[in-house]
Amino acid sequence: MQSDNNRNMIIAIVLSVVVLFGWQFFIANPQLEQAQRRAQQAQQATTTDTGIATPAADGSTPAAAGSTTTSGLFADRAAALAASPQRVKIDTASLLGSINLKGALLDDLQLKQYTETVDPSSPIITLLIPSGAPGGYYADAGWRAAIGGTPVVVPDENSVWSVEGDAQTLTTETPVTLKWDNGAGLIFRRTISVDSNYLFTVAQSIENTGSGDVALYPFSRIVRQGKPHVQNFFVQHEGPLGVLGSNNLVSLKYDDVVNEKESQKTVDSTTGGWVGVTDKYWATAVLSEPGAPLTARFSATPSGAINVFQTSFVETTPVLVPAGGKAENKTYVFAGAKREGVISSYEKTYGFDRLELLIDWGWLHFITKPMFYLLQFLYGILGNFGLAILAVTVIVKGLFFPLANRSYASMAAMRRVQPEMKAIQERFKEDRPAQQQAMMELYKKEKINPLSGCWPILIQIPVFFSLYTVIFISLEMRHAPFFGWIVDLAAPDPTNIFTLFGLIPWNPTTLPVVGGLLHLGVWPVIMGITMWVQMKLNPPPPDPTQAMIFNWMPIIFTFMLGSFPAGLVIYWAWNNLLSVTQQWFIMKRHGAEVDLLGNITASFKRKPKVEEKPAGGKAS
Repeated sequence: MQSDNNRNMIIAIVLSVVVLFGWQFFIANPQLEQAQRRAQQAQQATTTDTGIATPAADGSTPAAAGSTTTSGLFADRAAALAASPQRVKIDTASLLGSINLKGALLDDLQLKQYTETVDPSSPIITLLIPSGAPGGYYADAGWRAAIGGTPVVVPDENSVWSVEGDAQTLTTETPVTLKWDNGAGLIFRRTISVDSNYLFTVAQSIENTGSGDVALYPFSRIVRQGKPHVQNFFVQHEGPLGVLGSNNLVSLKYDDVVNEKESQKTVDSTTGGWVGVTDKYWATAVLSEPGAPLTARFSATPSGAINVFQTSFVETTPVLVPAGGKAENKTYVFAGAKREGVISSYEKTYGFDRLELLIDWGWLHFITKPMFYLLQFLYGILGNFGLAILAVTVIVKGLFFPLANRSYASMAAMRRVQPEMKAIQERFKEDRPAQQQAMMELYKKEKINPLSGCWPILIQIPVFFSLYTVIFISLEMRHAPFFGWIVDLAAPDPTNIFTLFGLIPWNPTTLPVVGGLLHLGVWPVIMGITMWVQMKLNPPPPDPTQAMIFNWMPIIFTFMLGSFPAGLVIYWAWNNLLSVTQQWFIMKRHGAEVDLLGNITASFKRKPKVEEKPAGGKAS
């Protein structure tokens, strides 16, 4: 039976340690290392032409169109804005920025409601940046003539538009209309409106004052100059993304787009769709009207030391502008924060296909999304996401109570039959098959499940993973405070015992190899203590190997969870405390002796040294 105990224990320990070690080295360590590299990395920005794949005269669509790039022109965003003073201001409750009249580009956008740090006086988030500045990032829309058809002069990035009408500032109440005349009989207009959140409606029209019909293809695109800082966590996608028809979800990493195989990836859709770029908390996307057939393209164009990334689509049905007539086309631009409620409302109101995929709910989305909704609901009642996490833990404990009850009851039964198990081990010491058979008969007689001890750990793994995903990806968790020194549940506990909580002016996390383990705040220590107490709820196992595993587990977990989000560590500590209480009551109810205080004090007592018998003689 001792070997069975070891096997069961090792199964539970290995599963837990594999998950947490994987988290440490594939998530926590990269997060710390990349946070340390966030000191600005000088990037050479570029400008690029549209590079849009435009249909040929026969209606076919080439895989790519030629493009040219030029090197970065400006030292920073402010310099780029100063170099293009002809702008239409954007000012809403959520957004602040401007539209560049040169090219009619949406290339300057900040998010009023979000700051860079938890300090409310820190700068607000900058999302879009003018072309030519470091990290240039903008949205664009326009027209393309058919390849091989009659040449038509269409506006491009160098075309200077004028404002038509009285509206000089784009607000939720006052859309703006831009106008450009090609001097050859075509007048282009672009009316841009914005809602109170993050959706721009771009209504393009063409007036044909010439004598011949004209056919043009509308396009939309997102351009990003240089690869941004990404965290590269497997729980969340950051990079180019698109939904193009029922079976076409395109999700590419920046490096995938750079690869030769994917550098000009095209996807066709007969039912419309959208393409864009997603960051951890923010996103941009261009969206067609539902049902519009289109061809989308994901590309990366080398330019000096960086790549220019582009997600774009061109509608494959031409817009015919008759002589003396007009024609229109409407598309949309999403540029802002990935707020679940806002995105869901757009999906329902406008019929955008699976726009919710801007938020990566992960592999366990069927658990993660309900977990998010439950946290949101509890937050509405309690007013604090930390308290909501504590409440979720109680609810999860309640849901799994029947399973935990059977598990702990089986563990209590195993403690009661310990003398019989030891007798079986002694009786069949030299006959392992007979020993196993006798053990199985004992289990059956006493209705004991020998693997029951694994279940309390195993059933927590999906919940743990889904809660981690919610805390990591949800904008709602960003900068959400708890109490005391925890001002951001999505960030690690800011205290560190290795600096004596800030008294020693050094950063131990910068040390090679072990640095990722040397961020240990108060809450991870509390978690480790509660885990240790839970281990001590049972008497020390007689097997030395098993005892060593029990003794080291709380220490290992404490260091590994040191760099986890504080919200998750608080959950784990609270869950341990509830588990201790639950296990104590269940085992007492089933008649098992529970001497928690005795087990704790025994762990501090020096064990008597066992004298070994000399070879061929007696102990002295």
